Amino acid sequence: MRVTTLASIAAAAMLSSCSSQGDGDLPVTPEGTSEFPDSLAAFGDGYPESTDPCRQLGESDATSNYLDDSAILVGCPSASDAEAIGGTVIDTVEGITLVSVPLGDTNLPTDAPIEEMADTLVPGTEYNATTILPCGFDGEGVTTQCEAGVVRNWGENGGALVEVTKPDGLRRAIYFDGTTPTGADSAEADGSAGWDFEYSRDGDRITITYGPETYVIVDALIVGG
Repeated sequence: MRVTTLASIAAAAMLSSCSSQGDGDLPVTPEGTSEFPDSLAAFGDGYPESTDPCRQLGESDATSNYLDDSAILVGCPSASDAEAIGGTVIDTVEGITLVSVPLGDTNLPTDAPIEEMADTLVPGTEYNATTILPCGFDGEGVTTQCEAGVVRNWGENGGALVEVTKPDGLRRAIYFDGTTPTGADSAEADGSAGWDFEYSRDGDRITITYGPETYVIVDALIVGG
């Protein structure tokens, strides 16, 4: 009789454990956020904000068919999370809803509004104008977006300084003579002292590559308009 009782208790415990997780639920971390499968190469703390449940996805065997240089690939733990960030739901992989969030025009992503104050500074900043611009840091081109600000009439020659805040909170300064980029700040600490600085132009957009970093900047940010 005792053996039967213990077996019944064990069976009930197993059933309770299974029903509490559910067939489609994802494992949950101690902090209460869903874990992302390693196969999706998730990175960052959250999307679009660091505390949000969705995350950006990098390149892997599971995501390579969904990557697009004109969009951000985002994974969300649930369909409702995916709906909240906008974009287009393209698939569900290992319980994660994949969303393609367009960055802007084909191949060169952004038409983010530029906030500026004529001849003064954007309130609360040291910049003449601020915006969000396409950027990337893994040598694969544009993969995300960064906050940026410009200081016009900067330096002895009246050029411009565009300062980009990277996802890790550090800043990269890019220097301009008119609308022509002339270089970027460097440091031994991050290895950038030895990086090549290159750029190309497509209409009013400049794509800058500095080592593994990529930035797309429009003329309007630099000169106003």
